[in-house]
Amino acid sequence: MKRALITGASGTIGAAIARNLAAAGHYVYLHANTKIEKAAVLAKNLSDNGLCAEAVGFDITNPDETSAALETILVAGPIQILVNNAGIHDDAVMPGMRPEQWARVIDVSLNGFFNVTQPLLLPMIRTRWGRIVNISSIAAVMGNRGQANYAAAKAGLHGATRTLCLELASRGITVNTVAPGIIASPATAELFPKEILTKMVPMQRAGTPEEVAELVGFLASEKAAYISGQLLNINGGMA
Repeated sequence: MKRALITGASGTIGAAIARNLAAAGHYVYLHANTKIEKAAVLAKNLSDNGLCAEAVGFDITNPDETSAALETILVAGPIQILVNNAGIHDDAVMPGMRPEQWARVIDVSLNGFFNVTQPLLLPMIRTRWGRIVNISSIAAVMGNRGQANYAAAKAGLHGATRTLCLELASRGITVNTVAPGIIASPATAELFPKEILTKMVPMQRAGTPEEVAELVGFLASEKAAYISGQLLNINGGMA
């Protein structure tokens, strides 16, 4: 049984990924920070259904707090599947964006990626097997008005993915990025009604969290051993 950590597992996509990896037989750590109660409910639901899951709470923007939490997790053994899913929005067009809006979004998506990933690498390397999947966004690929901070943070993951792939390839560890487009959730239902989706998305619908989770689950499997350093878009044909 491999051990997996999903950051931002209280969100729609993170929760779907957690369910997928747990169903695949992995021991899953569901990370959350301000919404730890949601992660705990999901972990209990998975456990009640005979799967292995545990909720863990810490602030990934705090290096010391993150390091301490990961040390506790690593006592039981290395994490071999890591999904960096955590991210936040704080939208504003650049002329009106406050410095703290820029810094906070960068801090969660990009600095948080480093704070979580770096301490897990040596234990993962020693096993000579690992899967790292970074969740980006269509905003980082195409740009999106009002999201320069979010697009910059998620685009930073693309470069980090490619570089980390080169550093870890000889150790049996793959590193990939998944960039979802418009994915169904309560928030996107309000922002993207059917008539807008029809115009924006060639497939004329939002994707499902489960579709994203299936892609992540494949990349985290033995079957994806020769796929690394890639940016995979899952967006219904948007270009």
